Amino acid sequence: MRKLWRFFAAAILAGLLAAAGCAIAEPAAPVAAPQGEPSAGEVRLSASGIAAAWIPAGTFTMGSSEAEVGRGLWEGPLRQVTIYAGFWMGVHPVTQEQWARVMGSNPSHFSAGQAYERRPVEQVSWYAILVFANRLSIMEGLSPAYIIGGSGDPDDWGEVPESENALWDAVQIAAGSTGWRLPTEAQWEHAARAGTEAAFSDGTCDWQNEEELGLIGWFDFNSGGTTHEAGLKKPNPWGLYDIHGNVWELVWDWLADPADPAGALAGVNRVLRGGSWSSPAQYARSASRSGTAPFESRGINVGLRLVRP
Repeated sequence: MRKLWRFFAAAILAGLLAAAGCAIAEPAAPVAAPQGEPSAGEVRLSASGIAAAWIPAGTFTMGSSEAEVGRGLWEGPLRQVTIYAGFWMGVHPVTQEQWARVMGSNPSHFSAGQAYERRPVEQVSWYAILVFANRLSIMEGLSPAYIIGGSGDPDDWGEVPESENALWDAVQIAAGSTGWRLPTEAQWEHAARAGTEAAFSDGTCDWQNEEELGLIGWFDFNSGGTTHEAGLKKPNPWGLYDIHGNVWELVWDWLADPADPAGALAGVNRVLRGGSWSSPAQYARSASRSGTAPFESRGINVGLRLVRP
């Protein structure tokens, strides 16, 4: 009788959560990687010591349902998206130490205090990230991903624009390049979800559940008004730290109608994902979207995470 009651109680709970747009997460069945391919979450170090986790190809449900608690504008409709090729993604957001090693300076607001060099870099623009990514690629012997004005060498591009710039907005990705780059919005959400369907990758459904969310990220309720050293909270199932909170992460796409996972061809703002230390956890849900102008560099809560093939 007691076992029967437990069965019905679990069924009722599952029904209530499903009605609220949050299914009880079942442990994902292990999937063998194709022969010769790394396993999901496998970590390797790049030539300059950047830890990157393997994100496998796969199909996932992108966006949020109308029932998801805290759902914002432009998160739907739900759609099936297929990532056809796996990729490597930084285990952490890019840190101040990593940025300074490549760029020769540190633009961050939170650039003092204990272990500040291991905090995420912030106050970086989308345009500046193009320079960082190509310089990092060249430093590591990879072919740079970004082409501006016919060149992949950032030294040929001139100063990083501080206002809207049509030439930089027309940046192209070099076919077959092996270098570091920003993830597409679809790649970012696929990696953040890591096979999960709840609002957060740990299975949490309600952004107001501070007890659970405080274990996986830094938000307005636990950050103390500052960024924190990357990697102090629990990672997601594919080994990515700070994918929820700490700093917003710029991605490749223009902020526009989310129905097309390939991304818009033009726009005003570039997409931000993941929420930050200064925002409620509502904005750190896997489906949450925001944006900022590509030349904007004053955000003390905006950083980045890179990927490569």
